[in-house]
Amino acid sequence: MTTAHDFDFLHGDWTISNRRREDYLDPSSGWQEFQATHRCWALFDGAANVDEMDCPSQGFKGATLRLFDPAAKEWSLYWSSSRTGTLEPPVRGSFGDDGRGVFEGDDSYAGTPVRVRFLWQRLTPTSARWEQAFRTGGKATEGTEGGEGGWLTNWIMDFTRA
Repeated sequence: MTTAHDFDFLHGDWTISNRRREDYLDPSSGWQEFQATHRCWALFDGAANVDEMDCPSQGFKGATLRLFDPAAKEWSLYWSSSRTGTLEPPVRGSFGDDGRGVFEGDDSYAGTPVRVRFLWQRLTPTSARWEQAFRTGGKATEGTEGGEGGWLTNWIMDFTRA
């Protein structure tokens, strides 16, 4: 059941091993790998949080604002990069009984409308995994890894407690 404390596991300092496709929509695209540092802190007694990720080898920082809606029992996650200085459209969702968080929303990438999915899984006190996937046109994409509903995973972050 989703609560205002679902993201408590993320508070504090982390190191992140990133694996990101060079082209988010191309299943044959190569992967970049890079390290980052991350810090997350709570707001609103845990019903919100903010984080900052520093990717010095990539020349940017990223930030996420997460807000819990108690009436809807749903989280809204907003991402921004130091490259743009704007908030991306939110993804919304919740954590299931299996401990996996699934958050989806509409956005665009390089002018192409996409459905975005964030997955939070493998959550422990010292590790976590975040994945981003895109789906175009609401249909399965040829060559998609795993074939799960046409989603193409394009960014994976493995978190380790600092």
